Amino acid sequence: MPDDTFHVFDTTLRDGAQREGIALTVADKLAIARLLDTFGVGFIEGGWPGANPKDTEFFRRASQELDLEHARLTAFGATRRPGAQAADDPQVAALRDSGAPVVTLVAKSDVRHVERALRTTPEENLAMIADTVAHLRAEGRRVFVDLEHFFDGYLYDPSYALEAVRTVAGAGADVAVLCDTNGGMLPAGVGRVVAEALEGTGARLGIHAQDDTGCAVANTLAAVDAGATHVQCTANGYGERVGNADLFSVVAALELKHGRKVLPEGCLAEASRVSTAVAELVNIAPATHQPYVGVSAFAHKAGLHASAIKVDPDLYQHTDPGLVGNDMRMLVSDMAGRASIELKAEELGVDLGGDRAPAARAVERIKELETRGYSFEAADASLELLLREELGQAPTLFSAESWRVITERRADGVAVSEATVKLHVKGERVIATAEGNGPVNALDRALRQAVEGVYPELGALRLVDYKVRILEGGGTGAVTRILVTFGDGHSEWTTVGVGENVIDASWTALEQAVRYGLMRQGHGE
Repeated sequence: MPDDTFHVFDTTLRDGAQREGIALTVADKLAIARLLDTFGVGFIEGGWPGANPKDTEFFRRASQELDLEHARLTAFGATRRPGAQAADDPQVAALRDSGAPVVTLVAKSDVRHVERALRTTPEENLAMIADTVAHLRAEGRRVFVDLEHFFDGYLYDPSYALEAVRTVAGAGADVAVLCDTNGGMLPAGVGRVVAEALEGTGARLGIHAQDDTGCAVANTLAAVDAGATHVQCTANGYGERVGNADLFSVVAALELKHGRKVLPEGCLAEASRVSTAVAELVNIAPATHQPYVGVSAFAHKAGLHASAIKVDPDLYQHTDPGLVGNDMRMLVSDMAGRASIELKAEELGVDLGGDRAPAARAVERIKELETRGYSFEAADASLELLLREELGQAPTLFSAESWRVITERRADGVAVSEATVKLHVKGERVIATAEGNGPVNALDRALRQAVEGVYPELGALRLVDYKVRILEGGGTGAVTRILVTFGDGHSEWTTVGVGENVIDASWTALEQAVRYGLMRQGHGE
C-alpha cells in the first residue's frame, strides 16, 4: 500500500458517474476500479451502498472479484438522520455491511444548509457527525468526512465551519475534506481558507474541488500548497455539471512540478493509457487536448517550434511526455517548414536521406494541397504516402482506370448502391462490381474485391471510421473533406480526400487507405 502521509483519492465511480451522459454498469465499475488501481491511487470510492441497488451490488461483487494492489475500496454515505442513533440508522448499516475498509461520510458544514436543507439545529448536525464517525470507528472502519459546502459556509460563518472540522477530528476521523461543492472558489481564496482552517483546528485536511470556474485543478494544488494532504479527483475530470478536478492533471502536477512522490514507482507512466481506457469504458471520446494525457498534449504544428524541437525537444515542451505515457507528435500543415517535415518523416519511419530537396518539395506540395482543403494533421497515412512519392519510394501496386456508382431505391423502400471499379493490378485489367448500403460502402467493397484477387492479404483490412466535413460554400455544392480510418486487427491508419464531389473525395481516401495497407504488409518493397 502507498505511503499514508499523502492520499490520492479517486471518486470517479461515485462523483464522476454523476456526469451527464455517463451510466455505468456494475461490470463497468469493476473494470474502472482495476484500471485506477494500476494507476496507483490510494483510495477508490465505489459508490453509495444502500442508496441504490447497483452500488450495493458493486460492493458485493468487489469483495469477491477485485484484488487491488495499491488502492483501498471506499464506501460513500451520509451521517445518521437527525434525532436518531448511528447504530440504528439503516444507511449507516449499509455502510457497515458493504465490507469496505474505509467509509467517506458527507456532512454539512454550512449553517445555512443545516437549517434550511437538513432542517435541524447547528448543534444536532455536529452531534450527527460525531456519533456517526465514532460508531464507524468502533466498528473498525477508517473514516473520512466530506464537509459539503465548506468554503461557502466558511465565508458565511467561519466559526461554525471550523467547529465542524474540529468535530470531525475529535470523533476520530482521519481527514476532514473541505469541499468546494458549488465550484465557485478561485485558487487564492482556497489557499487562504485552507491555511486558516489548518491553523484554527490542527486537523488533517483534504480538498474536493468542483470545476465550475475552470479552476478545480488549480484549486486542488493551491490547497496542497496550503497544507492539505488528501486530494479527491476523478479520472478525466468527470463529474456533475462541468466536472471535478482531473486526477491525471493533479497527480502529474504534484509529481512533476511539485516534486512530490504521490504514486507508487512506475505508476505515473500509466496515466495516458488509463485515461483513454476509462474514457472508452464510459463511452465518451477521449479529450484530445486534455493536459498531459491528451493525444494533442505534446503535438507541435508551427514550423518555428519544429526547428527548435529538432535541436532540443525540451525547448518547446514543459515536460517529457514519456513520463505520463504520452508521445510527442509533429503535425504537418500549411504552417510547416522543412524541419517539421524532417521530424515527421522520422516519426513515420521514412528515411529522407541527406538530400533536403524531397523535404522542400513536400512542404510546397502540402501547402498547395491545404489551400484546397486538405489537412494532414489526422491523416498520417496520406502524409507518409506523399513523402514516399517525393522520394520515389511509393509502390504503384495498382492504378485506377475508372469507377462509377449507381444508387437505386427499390419498390420495398430499400436504397441500395452498386459500384463498379476498373483497375490495373500487376499488369492485369480487373473489373469488379459490388453492392453496399451506400455509395461509399459499395466503392469500398468493389475496390477491395478487385485487388484481393492479386493481394489476398487485403481481406484482413476493415473500414473502421468515416468522417465528413463541409469546408466551404453552401448546400450541396460545398467542398468536402473526407477522413477514412482502416485497420488490420493490429493497428489503424487514416487517409484524407477532398473535393466538391463527396464520392470522389471518398474514393481518394479509400484508394490511399488500401494502398497504404498493402504497403504495410510489405508489398511493393
